[in-house]
Amino acid sequence: MMPSPSRPAFLAAGAALVTVVLWASAFVSIRSAGEVYSPGALALGRLLAGSVALGALCLIRREGWPPRAAWPGIVVSGVLWFGVYMVVLNWGEQQVDAGTAALVVNIGPILIALLGARLLGDPMPPRLLAGMAVSFAGAVTVGLSMSGGGSSSALGVLLCLLAAVAYAGGVVAQKPALARAGALQVTTFGCLVGAVLCLPFAGQLVSEAADAPLPATLNMVYLGLFPTALAFTTWAYALARTTAGRMGATTYAVPALVVLMSWLALGEVPGPLTLAGGALCLAGVAVSRSRGRAARVVAASPRPGPARERSGGSAGSA
Repeated sequence: MMPSPSRPAFLAAGAALVTVVLWASAFVSIRSAGEVYSPGALALGRLLAGSVALGALCLIRREGWPPRAAWPGIVVSGVLWFGVYMVVLNWGEQQVDAGTAALVVNIGPILIALLGARLLGDPMPPRLLAGMAVSFAGAVTVGLSMSGGGSSSALGVLLCLLAAVAYAGGVVAQKPALARAGALQVTTFGCLVGAVLCLPFAGQLVSEAADAPLPATLNMVYLGLFPTALAFTTWAYALARTTAGRMGATTYAVPALVVLMSWLALGEVPGPLTLAGGALCLAGVAVSRSRGRAARVVAASPRPGPARERSGGSAGSA
């Protein structure tokens, strides 16, 4: 008889759910703040708000400094994901239509799976590959259906491609750091590294904040507190308990949630093609994360034996 999944597995799954919901909500806030703040200023303001919140939480919890062995992964992920990714994505999405952005940026999870297999030794089971292919098709369908006939530039495509590469590299670099430091530590100091990298935009941030309407500034602060501070921490918690490829595939749920939130919050009624694309995204995530429990345990366990096959529900990643 198979036991029920363990509490840590439920917590990791819940953390992943919090992450994708908050990252989906970020698109509504970015739409408001991005009309007023330039890409670099928006990234810096978001990272400063996130750093203050995370730093305060670390002080309250007395987390201390991460171990020395965790710093290479923290610095690389901070530079690539918190720094480069946020700036170039903000910039790139101003240059291309939504369909092109969906096509280029959403190769990120595919790159994560490939880099994870190459650099971290993560498995690439057929279900993961099939699910990612389905979700990628859904993400592109959503983007094309919501693009509104916009135009694309070569610079915009290159920026979105750079964002996808930076995202993938940041995630793969973060994974080993999470084996040596806690999720809150890795997120806090990664966010600080990204904020330091974006300090050259401080002048833009100050001048634009002086003229910005209050809702745009509040949306920037929201981006820092929730899609950055909270969602990146829950992401790190879940990533520490699964493979980089499976976590990357989970983010394909974001386009489907964006469609739903735009419908509820902005009154943007999705068309049939948009709904079909969202359904494909969710179906692909379900396929990519539905590995057999026994197979998970055998892959994760170094010692053979029948007892481990019976404990599949409490071992492995979630």
